[in-house]
Amino acid sequence: MRHPDLSSQPFIHLRVRTPYSLLHSACRIEHIKQRALTFRMPACAITDMHNLFGIMEFTKELVREGIQPLIGCDFRIKTFLSQGMGLPGSQGGEAVYDSFLCLVQNPIGYKNLLRLMALSYEPERCAKQTAHITLEDLTSEGCEGLLVLLGGTEGALARLIEDKNETAIQDYLKKIQSCFPNRLYMEISRLGYERERVLEPEFIRLAYEHSIPLVATNNVLFRDVKAHKAHDVLQCIAQGQYVSQEDRKKYSPEHGFKSSQEMAALFADIPEAYLNTTLVAKRCAFYPQDIKTHFPTFNADGSASEEGTLRELAAAGLKKRFQTRQEAYPSSCHAEYIKRLEYELDVIVNMGYSSYFLIVADFIQWAKNNNIPVGPGRGSGAGSLVAWVLTITDVDPIHQGLFFERFLNPERVSMPDFDIDFCQERREEVISYVQEKYGKDRVAQIITFGKLQARAVIRDVGRVLGMPYSQVDKISKLIPQNPANPVSLKEAIAQEKELQEMRGQDPGVARLLEFALELEGLYRHASTHAAGVVIEIVLYKS
Repeated sequence: MRHPDLSSQPFIHLRVRTPYSLLHSACRIEHIKQRALTFRMPACAITDMHNLFGIMEFTKELVREGIQPLIGCDFRIKTFLSQGMGLPGSQGGEAVYDSFLCLVQNPIGYKNLLRLMALSYEPERCAKQTAHITLEDLTSEGCEGLLVLLGGTEGALARLIEDKNETAIQDYLKKIQSCFPNRLYMEISRLGYERERVLEPEFIRLAYEHSIPLVATNNVLFRDVKAHKAHDVLQCIAQGQYVSQEDRKKYSPEHGFKSSQEMAALFADIPEAYLNTTLVAKRCAFYPQDIKTHFPTFNADGSASEEGTLRELAAAGLKKRFQTRQEAYPSSCHAEYIKRLEYELDVIVNMGYSSYFLIVADFIQWAKNNNIPVGPGRGSGAGSLVAWVLTITDVDPIHQGLFFERFLNPERVSMPDFDIDFCQERREEVISYVQEKYGKDRVAQIITFGKLQARAVIRDVGRVLGMPYSQVDKISKLIPQNPANPVSLKEAIAQEKELQEMRGQDPGVARLLEFALELEGLYRHASTHAAGVVIEIVLYKS
């Protein structure tokens, strides 16, 4: 049988993990962009492991270069071993968490992707288990606008095939097809694993039996084959193991971002799997865009306008400040304070920050009423008289000669922010109050990422390579420590002659620096900001 020439059709990578798949992928977004440009690929997907951390960065970088970003996520879906697949009403055995890759088609699909992600991180699910979705979360209406790549060696289907559980296979496929009608693809990869070779015929059989189109993927984890060894070091860091260990999970060197020519050669015998990557990309015509900031509503019941409430509370607050210390505020100075207050209020109202001030004042006053220590105010926010009269701060900006314009003025592009210090032991109470008052589904904590910085990456790489601690410690201490302006490893090597000499004289040190340079800056872990809170996020733009 003669197969069609695939060289005229570009390949689209539909399973790509970035460093936001923490300590799992070393393929930076910059690498993805450059490889896609080099290979003239018109689109590319981001499918990180159970998070959407990188979608905005990914989108902006690719759109800037005229490449279509495909938004997706590789969910962990909870199923069960042996006795059943966890279908509604079934009694499963031991719980397992399989891969379940979704791609977004349109705004409805993006909203549903966010819905599944929110469900997966509900506290009751994460308390004793990994974040996950369940089969019960999947409904035909709740999955609208999403495409699913079924199959793959990490999916539930692969496990059921290996268990030779035909009944469970059919039940599983029936359930997924009912939720994703005509939006299901059978994923096939050829990364050089024996398991893939054994499973592929069964994937193809099931695809034809159930009229599920085939699609090829490559599960991108690093830039190219040259980066494979560095990625192997990264996996040892993640697993707490040594490179020299044989009894550990190892990834094939085929997980690089391959060209269309390489993928065409790999799937020359199944051209439809190759060509369907373009069809999937054409069906996924959505990516998130920057939108104007929306503030939460303080008077949710609509009983009064935010402007009226703010002006009323500000006037009452100023009067109370005057009365509290009458000797410091004689009537002769009142006009200056009233004039400044009116000016600030006009700026705040015209810029749409009325609710912002009211909400901050609300939870600070709650903390004070509940004897939770609150700082007097610092940063540019201390220059606001409105903040002072609302007891957000306890610093009189007029008395101290502070300027409101440093905090907020009509020409300021970025949002203002109050630097507020709460008692470390009781700040969780304040966060809980905000969640209860404004709705747990409308309040999120800011996430922060720990990186493999210059010194840390040297220590981690040296450890997994089995190098002597004293040697690694000496090398790491040659890197200047400057928290305010961290020095990169590349800069440190350029500046420090001893590092250059050690690299030239000792192959082990050269190897250490080679891997460390490749891995520096990758994300090591994600955690929540101590008390950074966002209220009422706008989730998507139609």
